[in-house]
Amino acid sequence: MELAQVRLLVTDFAACYRFYADVLGLKPQSGATEGPYEKFSPHAGSAGIALQDRSMMAEVLDELGDTATGHRSLVVLRVDDLDAYCDAIGSRGGTLIHGPAPMTDRMRVAHLKDPEGNLVELQEWLLLRG
Repeated sequence: MELAQVRLLVTDFAACYRFYADVLGLKPQSGATEGPYEKFSPHAGSAGIALQDRSMMAEVLDELGDTATGHRSLVVLRVDDLDAYCDAIGSRGGTLIHGPAPMTDRMRVAHLKDPEGNLVELQEWLLLRG
């Protein structure tokens, strides 16, 4: 298993984009200043910080709103075989709240919550970025 990123679910995507790119000086992956998603990389290391428009995740989980009182972060773990990993989680007492299901043409995902209610996304990459 590999930590892929820490993702922040944001309401004002453009303002957060400017903060991570301009204020902190992290390198944006695609330049999607208006969202709904952007990953920022530090100067060293493979894991990064990502921003995601809250409304995009609301559609996926059908529970998040646009207000700041909802979930604010998402731990993302990349796995090689999503179905097998989800089966293993179930056998260890974990409960999926979504998936496994396609998220984009590049990945499949599943979601669960930790005991404190923090969201965890498991992702299996179908196609690697070129």
